[in-house]
Amino acid sequence: MTKNKNERCPYCLGTNLRPKGWNTKKTKRRLKCGCCKKHFVMNGKSWFVSDVQKELIDALLLERISLRGICRVVKISLSWLLCYIKKLYSEQPDDLNYDMPKSFDVNLQLIDCELDEMWSFVYKKTNKKWVWIAQCRRSRQVIAFYVGNRSRDAAWELWKKIPNKVKQKGYFYSDDWDAYKGVFPPERHKFSKIKKDTNHLERLNNTIRQRVSRLVRKALSFSKKLENHIAAIKYFFCNYNLEQQIKWQKYKNKGAHL
Repeated sequence: MTKNKNERCPYCLGTNLRPKGWNTKKTKRRLKCGCCKKHFVMNGKSWFVSDVQKELIDALLLERISLRGICRVVKISLSWLLCYIKKLYSEQPDDLNYDMPKSFDVNLQLIDCELDEMWSFVYKKTNKKWVWIAQCRRSRQVIAFYVGNRSRDAAWELWKKIPNKVKQKGYFYSDDWDAYKGVFPPERHKFSKIKKDTNHLERLNNTIRQRVSRLVRKALSFSKKLENHIAAIKYFFCNYNLEQQIKWQKYKNKGAHL
């Protein structure tokens, strides 16, 4: 057991530390915690990341900043950050935290939804990946999304991801792209070249490009792997829907006081 009581394990803050060899360069003593059984180097490189730093990382991942920029701000290694975001992205729900407003009665009115596809790329610009998005016009929440090519098969994949309640009671607005034809119900699907029919989703596309660095057209922070590309977009949509729910609740409470 170590004699210095000021030395603590960075994992569990325990003081039951025991010597366990040396580091690779034979310059610093390696220690083992008797409580959590983990090994570490006291006063080594600042690899230990606190909860406050993790909260800052979660917020920075929602802004237009590269991963290396996050490493410079928080003073962490890129390898640690890649492992952290891999775990963080895997914890995001598949429903994107989409929550239909409780004041909305699907038995009396249809759910207006806007459809659009946004260009992006992975690894190189010739490897085009289109982000298909379905957004609720009333709550501004993202209902579903799919990343793939611009064919009708991709439109089918987007349709599969839309919740059944929206499929049954949704009225869909889109541009005149042929891939939508034969996928969405023709009696509840409006093709239009007028921007006002999809203006909310067009504005969302602009927001995404401003806040997700991977989707910036000319930048070095583009995605190198497709799975990371999809996970980063999913992470943004999950948090974006939570933000919209808070705004909707404030709007509802404000209307109740008037």
